[in-house]
Amino acid sequence: MNKYKDIHFEVSERKILLRIFDVITVLLSLYIVGKVLNFNYFNISQTNFYWTIVLGIYLNFIGSVFEMYNLQVASNQFQIIKSIILTSSITVLLYLLTPVYTPALPSNRLQILIFYIAIFAALFIWRMIYVRFFASNRFSKKVILICDKEQLKELVYALESADPHYRVLGFVNSDSANTKANDNLKIKNIDIDNLEEFVKKNSISEVVIASQKTDGITVNLYNQLIHLLENGYIIREYTQVYENLTQRIPVQYVSRDFYRYFPFSRSNQNHFYLMMVRFFEVGFSIIGLLSGIIILPLILIGNLMGNRGKLLYTQERVGKNGKVFNIVKFRTMVKNAEKGGAVFATTNDSRITHFGKILRKSRMDELPQFINILKGDMAVIGPRPERPIFVNEIAEKMPFYETRHVIKPGLTGWAQVNYSYGETIDDSLIKLQYDLYYIKHRSLFLDVNIIFKTLSTVLLYRGQ
Repeated sequence: MNKYKDIHFEVSERKILLRIFDVITVLLSLYIVGKVLNFNYFNISQTNFYWTIVLGIYLNFIGSVFEMYNLQVASNQFQIIKSIILTSSITVLLYLLTPVYTPALPSNRLQILIFYIAIFAALFIWRMIYVRFFASNRFSKKVILICDKEQLKELVYALESADPHYRVLGFVNSDSANTKANDNLKIKNIDIDNLEEFVKKNSISEVVIASQKTDGITVNLYNQLIHLLENGYIIREYTQVYENLTQRIPVQYVSRDFYRYFPFSRSNQNHFYLMMVRFFEVGFSIIGLLSGIIILPLILIGNLMGNRGKLLYTQERVGKNGKVFNIVKFRTMVKNAEKGGAVFATTNDSRITHFGKILRKSRMDELPQFINILKGDMAVIGPRPERPIFVNEIAEKMPFYETRHVIKPGLTGWAQVNYSYGETIDDSLIKLQYDLYYIKHRSLFLDVNIIFKTLSTVLLYRGQ
């Protein structure tokens, strides 16, 4: 293996690092506090080791909900402080309220305060170390692109915006028809004969091949790549790197080469998985509808004062296999909102009523869709169903779009928890990339991840 490469943590490695050290630092803090102060609520010993396991599970679960393991949040000093406060507070509250699996409530209230401060201080100190040290440029991943010159700017932006620790130091031009020098390029144009020397001198971690023109991969370049591979350097294809970094399918780059991505996840044909999902959906829908009935009086009052019109409305949407169904929602827009024709909803849309904004922000406007889930028109998790007029419009301009319809549309989905409302065709393209990623990688783990992110969206009031 190459001994010149700098240390770099992959995205998955950083997330594991955060989860493990969150638990370790909290347990270490509680141990020190127990030794130094008169603190006996949480004593770590062989007889009550399960207390530590429960605390670790709570920390990871609550931390996921409040984005402690979102790397963009984890690298931002101000955003992570907010997440630490919420995670510490809810974790301590939940831990205190489950004495069957945790220590009995202390009679001395000071013990609860010490418990909270110990957890908060541990997370705060460790996460500040992470922001200052592990999230710094010293752990950046240095790469080289092999691509056509006209694609360079787009490719670099896509990679570096997905991971701020991903740095493209140079590129090899694979377009033999375009060899004209460009002084405006800030990224070094590497001559093929100097490729291996540049890689070693600059501690390059991997070489990414993004060329769609096979004639650009000359015998000389091919031999150098083989030699680098033999010396332990990683060589990967661009679409694979893009998918791993962004958790989206780069449909705009692979054009109509759909055969590169089919068949999608085996879970789509796994009868046991689908049966378990359906069982979960029915139970979740019943709980959702009962919750809706409980808060219905408040919604009725709010609708009477802030919406002044029908409480519910139905609208045609495209479901699995292109079948059209009527979706049910609480009304959030003014009457005759589309008298001028159907248009995308936008941020701060003037058609949304004051009470409608509250319903959208809290996602309560979606509660009636549990009826659609019980009927089988929708799933809890999947691509959001779109209106037929928009499906036809987008499908004409965008390859892959109708691939979304190979599974049921969902109440929430990978695109919804990672991206805002689609206001334009470009937004629809990005959401499509997320939807196809979900269809390709559909699994129980990804479903749980989406549920955590959805809870975060609801609790942090970030609906739109």
